[in-house]
Amino acid sequence: MKRLVGLVYDLRSEYLAEGYSEEDVAEFDSDATIRLLQEAIERCGYRTERIGHGQTLSLKLAAGHRWDMVFNIAEGIGGRCRESYVPALLEMYGIPYTFSDPLVCALTLDKAMAKQWVAHHSLATPAFAVVKTMADIDAIKLTYPLFAKPLAEGTGKGIDQNSKIENVTKLKAVCAELLSRYGQPVLVEEFLPGREFTVGILGTGEGASVLGTMEIELVSKDEPAIYSYLNKEECESRIYYHPLQDNPALKNQVEQLALRCYQVLQCRDAGRVDIRCDSDGKPCFIEVNPLAGLHPEHSDLPMIATQEGVSYDTLIGTILENAFRRTGAGSQKTWKIS
Repeated sequence: MKRLVGLVYDLRSEYLAEGYSEEDVAEFDSDATIRLLQEAIERCGYRTERIGHGQTLSLKLAAGHRWDMVFNIAEGIGGRCRESYVPALLEMYGIPYTFSDPLVCALTLDKAMAKQWVAHHSLATPAFAVVKTMADIDAIKLTYPLFAKPLAEGTGKGIDQNSKIENVTKLKAVCAELLSRYGQPVLVEEFLPGREFTVGILGTGEGASVLGTMEIELVSKDEPAIYSYLNKEECESRIYYHPLQDNPALKNQVEQLALRCYQVLQCRDAGRVDIRCDSDGKPCFIEVNPLAGLHPEHSDLPMIATQEGVSYDTLIGTILENAFRRTGAGSQKTWKIS
C-alpha cells in the first residue's frame, strides 16, 4: 500500500475568518498552495491526508491518528518558538516529519540567535545589536547606515522604506514603532548596500547541496533596494528575479556561504538562505528559512527549482525522499525526475 503523508499547514483563509489581519497571516499558505502541494505529493506516489494547523494535529494525535510521514509547513502563531510547535508535537508522538527539528526552527526564527551561531563559525554576517527596550539604543556602537526589523518575523513584515536608518534620531523612531507594533525585540544591523540573493538548498548535513541561486532586484530604481513586506506581497510587479550569471566567482562565494550557514544551523531536507553583499561586494548571511514557501509559481524555492530546470514534482518528491531517508523510514520512490 502507498505510504500515507499528512499535511500540516496554516491556512490564510482560516485565520482571516477568525479576525486576523492580512499582515498577521502573511507567512501562511493560500488554499491554492495546499491544493497544488497535495496534488504533487500524490503524483509522487503517496496517499495524502489534510490535517490542518497545529491544534488540529494535536487533537488527531490524541485520537490515535498516525501517518507514515508528516509534510510540515506550519509557521504557527505567537512568539519566536511558533515554528517549533508542530515538530515538537510530532517528536513527542514519534511521527517522522519533513524539514528541521524544533531547536532549529526556534533558533533560526530568532534572527539574532541565528546570526550569533553563524558568526561563531566565522561566517560573514553584518554586525548587529538587539533592542529590547528603548534604553538599549544608547549602547549601540554600530556604523551607520543601519537596518532595523522585527527579531522573529518573516515575509518582510515590519520592513519598509524606513528600515534603512541614517542617524540615531531615526533609529529611535523606527525602534519605538516596531517595539509597539510587533511586541518583540528589534534586530538592528549594519546596512548591506550590495546585491541580494536567495539560495535554495536540498538535503541534510554533509549530504546537503545547492539547488540554485536567484538574484533579487527591484524593478523601480527610484526606491531603496529593500526586499520589504510590500515588495514581497506585490513581487510580480515590483521584483525582478533572475539567475546569478554575470559573475561565476561571486556565485561560488554566495553558494558556499549559504550552504555552510545551512549546515552549521543544522537545517534539514530543504530550505532557503538569504545573502546580501557589503560595500566591498563580499557576500554576507542575512537569514535562513527552514520552512520555505512552496507555491509552485510565487514562492522563492520552487522558483529557484524552475530556474534550474527542476520540476515542482521533483522538488517535492526530493524533499520527501530526503525526509524518509533521514528518518530511516524508507521510501517509495515512484516519481520520475524531470
